[in-house]
Amino acid sequence: MRFSLCNEVLRPLPFAAQCEMAAALGYDGLEVAPFTLGDAPHRLPAAKRRALRRQAEDAGLAVTGLHWLLVAPEGLSIVSEDADIRRQTVDVIAALCALCADLGGSYLVHGSPAQRRLPEGQEIEAAKRAVDVLAQAAQAAERAGVVYCLEPLHRGETNFVNTIAEAADIVRRIDNRHFRTMLDCSAAGLSETDNVPDLLRQWLPSGLLAHVQVNDPNRQGPGQGAMQFAPILAALKAGGYAGDVAVEPFIYTPDGPGSAARAIGYLRGIWESLP
Repeated sequence: MRFSLCNEVLRPLPFAAQCEMAAALGYDGLEVAPFTLGDAPHRLPAAKRRALRRQAEDAGLAVTGLHWLLVAPEGLSIVSEDADIRRQTVDVIAALCALCADLGGSYLVHGSPAQRRLPEGQEIEAAKRAVDVLAQAAQAAERAGVVYCLEPLHRGETNFVNTIAEAADIVRRIDNRHFRTMLDCSAAGLSETDNVPDLLRQWLPSGLLAHVQVNDPNRQGPGQGAMQFAPILAALKAGGYAGDVAVEPFIYTPDGPGSAARAIGYLRGIWESLP
């Protein structure tokens, strides 16, 4: 199991400096938000992709995956009535799957709440459109040799897919081993009826859960709120989880580097204490 840091925490440092700092703090990798790479990250030339991957490797890190997929370019949506917008969104997703593979990553996390919010009065039709786009995303992930993860999010962010059970239903319907779900601790703490360790004990054996992001429901880093992460890491270890655990705070206390440093020290201390 590797600990990864979501790279927007270290903005506005250049990518190479993000890698160097993350490695110095004790992370194994970076989970990259494509919008941090430019306004059209899906169109990054091959030479730039090679350079980014080399910068990570030179720092002793891996690019583990991508998240916050549909922030750039603007105007994307998996639920829009406009077929051209959905087609453009599918094209961007496919290009991001290829980008992930080129950077050395193995998964993409589809959060992007604003780009999947179901319009009032059109919930059923919009949800069908979303599932169709996600099925095409699964095919793109298969072509690129990566895994596309549908992220359950808090109801305050989006009204489409708020629990692992809802995501798992879509995963089963699409039925592609390159399309799975994941667990975000903050969202789970706000939306699920079961606690996070119980969710892990329930869903890890299913094979449907492919990734974990750690953060507190207060939107700060792990260890900076009420959620206890020792039982969460213990459940991951007991369940034989061999994927990546990405640190994804949204509120950086005292700042990005300080939040990143506190999180990895807290998590490594717990991990090393587990039997």
